[in-house]
Amino acid sequence: MSLPEPLFDYEHHLAACARGERQALRELYVQESPRLLGVAKRLVRDTALAEDIVHDAFLKIWTGAGRFDPARGSARGWMFSVTRHLALNYLRDHHREIQGDVDLPDSEDTFDVQEYSARIHLCLEQLEPARRTCIVHAYVDGYSHAQISHKLGTPLGTVKAWIKRSLTALRECMG
Repeated sequence: MSLPEPLFDYEHHLAACARGERQALRELYVQESPRLLGVAKRLVRDTALAEDIVHDAFLKIWTGAGRFDPARGSARGWMFSVTRHLALNYLRDHHREIQGDVDLPDSEDTFDVQEYSARIHLCLEQLEPARRTCIVHAYVDGYSHAQISHKLGTPLGTVKAWIKRSLTALRECMG
């Protein structure tokens, strides 16, 4: 039986960044950059561009760490939000450039972030609370299955099964 990984203290590291402690930023980068890169790559679908977005995200994290408010959400979630917003801003700005150069007809296939977000929230709400919690911990908080199992006090096999079944349910719900 393996021991659970110690949980990384994101709030502590953001507070240290706000005080200008560069080592805290380095540790945040080592801890979270691979997952933030994954988020950016899924959105912009270009590795080099995603790397630029993550770089910019860490600059924003460094300069904005003092504005992080733990009452509004988790420190890790805030970091993901910074990265996601930068990627979405790029996509929005890039879309404007394309539309400025070429008169594109409106399409039903155009991706609407707000509509998609509302749909995913509705689908998540249909999941049982424990399963929804597992999905959020895995895909928003970036916890491993073992970390989720430890955090919830639920057997690892159960957590894995819940996540697998919940993803299937979400895919079906999203259409």
